[in-house]
Amino acid sequence: MPRVRVGSCGGVRSPSFPRVARPVMYHHWSDVTFLHWRYPKDVVQELVPRSLTVETFDGTAWVGLTPFVMEGVRLPGLPVLPWLSGFPETNVRTYVRDDHGRGGVWFLSLDAGRLAPALGGRAGFRLPYFWSAMSVDVRGSRVRYACRRHFARARCVAEVETGPPADVAEPAHFLTARYRLFTVVAGRVARARVEHPPWPFREVELVRLEQDLLQAAGLPAPHGPPLVHASTGVPVRVGMWTWW
Repeated sequence: MPRVRVGSCGGVRSPSFPRVARPVMYHHWSDVTFLHWRYPKDVVQELVPRSLTVETFDGTAWVGLTPFVMEGVRLPGLPVLPWLSGFPETNVRTYVRDDHGRGGVWFLSLDAGRLAPALGGRAGFRLPYFWSAMSVDVRGSRVRYACRRHFARARCVAEVETGPPADVAEPAHFLTARYRLFTVVAGRVARARVEHPPWPFREVELVRLEQDLLQAAGLPAPHGPPLVHASTGVPVRVGMWTWW
């Protein structure tokens, strides 16, 4: 696997983020790696609802593979439960706009390392969660992610070497400064706001990658090495689904 380095680039300020006044869920996303590939827009458009339009940057759509650790998951007024509130997660996602021009994330799949959150994500948020055997092993600056979906052949193993804090250039913010989630509830596109501060990026080198989660989501195998970004993580507040 060729090594891909994203180092310090000309500083591009992250867009301002919205506030979620009444969150229905609290998270902390930690040890995050973003792996992105270009895809033809029409290929990705086939995988999202017709009422959403795939966004492009430099003339192409982008699909992300994002492994990380979900920590501190809790509902408002409830404590963090150590056996339930932390687990690895890996998302396959793309970027869309609704019919009002509002941008956000469309998930093609989400793998969770615990069964209860996977079931809750499907039932409560109508998101395409899968239960998987997962691990995130952090040893100094080296992070290794592993995901193997139960009852299916889909899997991912990724290993990165992280470095000091880094500024990033576009399309980093196009791909990561996303403050709205989309799903389909009762046959209609619903949207939820997500609040988190700007990502604290770090230099990163991709050391190893083996995956077929993108193919399991209905995409052709990606061509070439991905664009890679990494972050120590951010606290997150998720708002209620709405239809407007």
